[in-house]
Amino acid sequence: MTIRVAVAGATGKMGQLAVRLIEEADDLELHAALDSRSSLDLMLGADVALDVTHPGASAQIVEFAAGAGIPIVVGTSGWSSDRISDISAFVRGHADAGPVLFIPNFSIGSVLGSAFAALAAPYFDSIEIVEAHHAGKVDSPSGTAVRTAELIGDARGESGPVAAPHADQRARGQLVSGVPVHSLRLAGIAAEQRVVFGGDGETLTITHSTLSSSSYEAGILLALRSAPAASGVTVGLDSLLDPGLPGTPR
Repeated sequence: MTIRVAVAGATGKMGQLAVRLIEEADDLELHAALDSRSSLDLMLGADVALDVTHPGASAQIVEFAAGAGIPIVVGTSGWSSDRISDISAFVRGHADAGPVLFIPNFSIGSVLGSAFAALAAPYFDSIEIVEAHHAGKVDSPSGTAVRTAELIGDARGESGPVAAPHADQRARGQLVSGVPVHSLRLAGIAAEQRVVFGGDGETLTITHSTLSSSSYEAGILLALRSAPAASGVTVGLDSLLDPGLPGTPR
C-alpha cells in the first residue's frame, strides 16, 4: 500500500529532506507540499501529514489534521508536556480524530542518548542539560532537551527532584521538570546535546552530536510509515522502536 503524505513546511530544511525521502521511497507518495501561504485544505485526502514548520504555526496545523481525521507526525519543536496534554484531551474527546505522533528528534542516536540519560537519572542528584543548535533556531530549549528533562524527571520517581542550586538566577538555565537546561545558539553548529551528571568525585556526560541531516532520515521514514496504524497521542521516536532491538520497527 502506498502512503500519501502531506508535508507542511515543505520549503524548510527538514521539509525539503522529507520531500526527497518521500519521492525516493517506493511505499510513499507526496500528496501535497505546503508552505506558509498554503491552505491547510491541501492536506485533505492524505494518509499522513508531517508538520515541520515553526512553533507559532504548529498548533493550528496539528489541530486541523487531527480534526480532519488525518494522522499527523509532528517534528516541530516547542511542544511542552502541557501543550501535548491539550492535544491529548482534544483527541480523546473526538472519536474520529486522527492520531498525533510528537517526535522531538528524528535521530535514533539522539533518542538513545535521552534513554541512557533517563537510565542514569536515579543515581545522580546533580543533573544539567546543555543543548546547542544553529543560530537560526527560533525556540529554546529545544524539543529534544525538553523531552530529555521530562524523561529524567519521570525516571527519578521516588528519588525526588534534581538538585538545582540558585535556580532563581537566570544564568542557571531554564528549569524543565526541575532540570536546568542551558541553550546555545551559535553559527557553525548543527545540533548537540550534553547531559551532565555530577556525583561524589565523578561526573558522567552523555553527548549526542548531529553531524549531518542524514541522521534524521531513518527516523522520518519510520514515523511516516508508523502513523497510519497509530492511535491517540504518541510522544517520542522511542515509542516506535522495539525496546529489545533498537532501530527495529515494532
